[in-house]
Amino acid sequence: MTSAHQAPVDHRRSIVKPEVTSAIEDAFLWSLEERFWTSGLDSARATTAQNAVMIFPFPPGILQGEQVWDHLQRNTGWRSVVMTDRNTTLRGIIAMLAYRVSAEKAGVPIYEALCASTYLQDEDNWLRISHQQTPVIPTELLTKFVWS
Repeated sequence: MTSAHQAPVDHRRSIVKPEVTSAIEDAFLWSLEERFWTSGLDSARATTAQNAVMIFPFPPGILQGEQVWDHLQRNTGWRSVVMTDRNTTLRGIIAMLAYRVSAEKAGVPIYEALCASTYLQDEDNWLRISHQQTPVIPTELLTKFVWS
């Protein structure tokens, strides 16, 4: 029951616009993400939550916890990355980065993918709790495989 001075409470979930990150916070999150690609396994582990989930092109597919580090131990060493089409969404203590990456390392073709990482602010630290990569397939290959 509501009093004459209280409006009825609408218990339906309201739509809330994401907060906009400050320029400093935005730059810091993107710096973490770039170091995830280029600074080696120890750096990636230091900025990733213990039971984080990562999705890589199959195989290996979906990995969690120690599986992530077993995979990355064999698949690190990106010399350089270029991140374009950057999008940042911040909602409270959760931040999501979405982008297109072009990554280069010795002896392999340039890797292009659409990526997303989610971070949780744990006290004063941002920790990656998920990361996902979808390889970008050139249109000529896509049409060859999908429509032939």
